[in-house]
Amino acid sequence: MVGYSIQGFLMGIAYLAPIGMQNLYVINTALRKTRLKAYQVALLVTLFDISLSLSAFWGTGKVLESIPFLKWGFYLFGSLIILAIGIGLLRAHPESSEDIQLDESFYKTVFFTFSVTWLNPQALLDSTFILGGYRASLDAMASFFFMSGVISGSFVWFFGLVTLVARFRNQLTTARLRLINVVCGVTIILFGINLGYKFIQDALAGYPVLGQVFS
Repeated sequence: MVGYSIQGFLMGIAYLAPIGMQNLYVINTALRKTRLKAYQVALLVTLFDISLSLSAFWGTGKVLESIPFLKWGFYLFGSLIILAIGIGLLRAHPESSEDIQLDESFYKTVFFTFSVTWLNPQALLDSTFILGGYRASLDAMASFFFMSGVISGSFVWFFGLVTLVARFRNQLTTARLRLINVVCGVTIILFGINLGYKFIQDALAGYPVLGQVFS
């Protein structure tokens, strides 16, 4: 059964590695806040990612597909929140690599980490198709070991990412910090716009009469 754990670990790393909103948020936090805050964010993102992985493994995608209004709400609300996060990054102007911000409340951090995970279509779709696809080929015992590997991969990835970025943070200039903010902000805004487009696209598909109005 160790083989299933190794497969799960490698699978967990593989679907987290592509740069997405989760990684961008963790990287930006490690650059702009204290290490304690960065590890707090890493822990929260990891826990939310694990909850998403477990849910996807047992068929979250099927629930969203079977309840259109739930999926539309997911798209619309996610789009607005993600756009707000991206705009916030664009407005941030770090004065130096020592400019550590401490004003973000714990509840706001929880909300943002939840948003970049559970309201992230890339994370939701990747976990649903990748992990859900494996579920059909595993029995109960193999599933347990496989998912234990996925969970371990999530911890190793996000805590390793924070440790690496925080280690070299002080070597970054103000201009580079600002550039990272802009790149992360623009990328996240594009995610938000894409999510809003999916909301409009699905809503029009669900109600063809709306498509005639907007055509």
